[in-house]
Amino acid sequence: MLNNIGLPGLLLIAVVVLVLFGRGKVSSLMGEVGKGITAFRKGVKDGAEEYDNAANEAKKPIAQAPAEDAAKARDQADEALRDVTPRDGDRS
Repeated sequence: MLNNIGLPGLLLIAVVVLVLFGRGKVSSLMGEVGKGITAFRKGVKDGAEEYDNAANEAKKPIAQAPAEDAAKARDQADEALRDVTPRDGDRS
């Protein structure tokens, strides 16, 4: 049904819309359509960047540092316990 409209049909529709709604209304409507398209493109771009960042973050290897940190923390705790443990001569 819409396959055989052609250029003359589109021009006729544009003239009818312009007569019915006026130049100001059509102009503001087209401006809003343009803003919507711009916002859509920005959203798609932001979504693609967020996806790429998440994919890159997932590819990073997991650090082996927690085991080393645990050993260091255990050594520090042992040292702190030695510091507060009373010695035989320190008793009051």
